[in-house]
Amino acid sequence: MKPVMREFYVIIERDEDGYYVGEVPQLRACYSQGKTLDELMANMREVIELCLEEEMDELMPEVVGIQKVTV
Repeated sequence: MKPVMREFYVIIERDEDGYYVGEVPQLRACYSQGKTLDELMANMREVIELCLEEEMDELMPEVVGIQKVTV
């Protein structure tokens, strides 16, 4: 049986040292970093798998969207 593929949003920021930092808001404490976007996304895939093992039975919040606000 083929595993069910799931999609997750990764919020990406750049820190003061120039590293990319990613976080998945749907999963508690699910974040990583990388020197490049490609490295970050590879790291994020790995950490998402680890987070899913920890939170298998917990209900994950649904991400409705991300909005930009200008003030």
